Amino acid sequence: MPLFKTIHHNPNTQILIWKITESFSELFEQVILNDSNRIRLDTMKSEMHQRAFLSVRKLLQIAGFTDFDLHYDVFGKPHLNGDKHISITHSHEFSAIIISDETVGIDIELQREKIMRIADKFCKSEFQFLDSDNKAEYIQKLTVIWGAKEAIFKIRNEKGISFKNHIFVNQFSLNVKQNNAKLDFNNWVVDFNIHFEEIENFTLVYAFQGETNRKLTL
Repeated sequence: MPLFKTIHHNPNTQILIWKITESFSELFEQVILNDSNRIRLDTMKSEMHQRAFLSVRKLLQIAGFTDFDLHYDVFGKPHLNGDKHISITHSHEFSAIIISDETVGIDIELQREKIMRIADKFCKSEFQFLDSDNKAEYIQKLTVIWGAKEAIFKIRNEKGISFKNHIFVNQFSLNVKQNNAKLDFNNWVVDFNIHFEEIENFTLVYAFQGETNRKLTL
């Protein structure tokens, strides 16, 4: 299908979302890949993964870029040529990119009951404001928390970061659609502004990096 949704967060930041309904061949015919990404595509065993990969290139083209403007560093983090920052995500039938003048990360997740079983793997301080008795809200909030931590990790991309022990999401309301979080790692504390919204039965979360402070050591 065509572009599913565009979010203009501010004049310098846009989020583009694609719902993947096309076949592999339909998407492949509509994009141009650089040599390294053509090889990368050929190594993917899952057709769903291949279609998501190609749909991201469609989003790039809509945003005014091509696959030739995109490259990955040694840690697998995507970068655009020039001054713009980019982050990429996909889950099942949705893919999304965020392009901004600011340092950003993005994640999209399907809301599933499974997340309740693994909550203690990525939550710690957050349990203080979560209500497990309200199942629907519990799943929604856990999905926001996971998405926020994933988006932050994509920004920092540092070996050794633990979602549970180093990234902390503040209490939030599902109605407000924004929140704050921090990364406390390697003697640095980094603040993040978090935004989220629901898209069908998925949760889209994106993060902007804020102030960074070195921790005082005695």
